[in-house]
Amino acid sequence: MAHSGTVLGGSEIEHFIDRALAEDIGSGDITTTAVIPQDARLHAEMRAREQLVVAGLDIALGVFKRLAPDSVAESHVRDGDRVEPGAALARIGGPARGLLSAERTALNIVQHLSGIATLTRAFVERVAGTGAVILDTRKTVPGLRLLAKYATAVGGARNHRFGLHDGVLIKDNHIAVCGGIKQAVEAAQARGLADIEVECDSLDQVREALELRVPHLLLDNMDVATLRQAVALARGRATTEASGGVTVDSVRAIAETGVDYVSVGRITQSALAVDIGLDYAPGA
Repeated sequence: MAHSGTVLGGSEIEHFIDRALAEDIGSGDITTTAVIPQDARLHAEMRAREQLVVAGLDIALGVFKRLAPDSVAESHVRDGDRVEPGAALARIGGPARGLLSAERTALNIVQHLSGIATLTRAFVERVAGTGAVILDTRKTVPGLRLLAKYATAVGGARNHRFGLHDGVLIKDNHIAVCGGIKQAVEAAQARGLADIEVECDSLDQVREALELRVPHLLLDNMDVATLRQAVALARGRATTEASGGVTVDSVRAIAETGVDYVSVGRITQSALAVDIGLDYAPGA
């Protein structure tokens, strides 16, 4: 069920920038238009104000270029780089009106995506050496999933399914409505679907899914001891994914049970935006 890292397409990013700027500017930036002369120039540096993993920098610079096409932007780092407080991420110079109107939208993007990448990197580093892979989930802000999954990939995670259209995951409510795992799996198989994942919350459900030759098991909210038993049952028969309430403090013990994957909703659902500023730099 894991996919390779998200690749952002040019047209998708262009449409996103259009929507983001329309939301913020509306009918016009009345403050900047009133107080900034039309021929004024601005030189500024984008700086990290805390340790972070950079994500979304090129998108943010694209926002500046949209409103100030004649501006010049120079990146000092790349997405995926870990930087320390005070590090310069980029230098920007150009028409002041456009750059000031773009500032908040650009910073919101790079702060939010870098926050996701930074938290993701913390989880990835905690499981280093165990063989387990961190996966993201569909717990994203509606409309921002592509960007959020890009940021988790930058942070070192693998992408789980992007939506309901690209992976078969039979969850507890599917099972309840169908009347059991057997009924749900057989219905999916009857539609010609083979790459099926089934959510299991007990060892009995693990055994039942394995008897049906389900290739992927989602082990939901199991304690570490139960996870070890589930992994032993599935070894050589199905991949295993631990899920449910995973934290930075608990992820190492979960990974050490031998699961193939650990899916973590909080890397997109609860990541805090990091502190990145745009500092006026005259003569830069």
